[in-house]
Amino acid sequence: MDLLNHDLAHEFPEYLPKMRSLKVSDPHFAALFAQYDADNHAIIKYEQGVGAITDEGLEDLKKRRLKVKDEIYQILKKA
Repeated sequence: MDLLNHDLAHEFPEYLPKMRSLKVSDPHFAALFAQYDADNHAIIKYEQGVGAITDEGLEDLKKRRLKVKDEIYQILKKA
């Protein structure tokens, strides 16, 4: 299955320099970035059939990833 790439570099390419800077200077942003990355990798793994998760569990993981992405975007817009 050909899945969309949801890593933050593809989601917000125009903010790459800001993301790099904030990952070093803002611990909260760095934690959000790490959470998004971990959730994204987990979703990819489950969608590729590696590991087991319920449909509801996968949906909850996707919702959490979206919530974190929204928070990251708000920080990027203000920075």
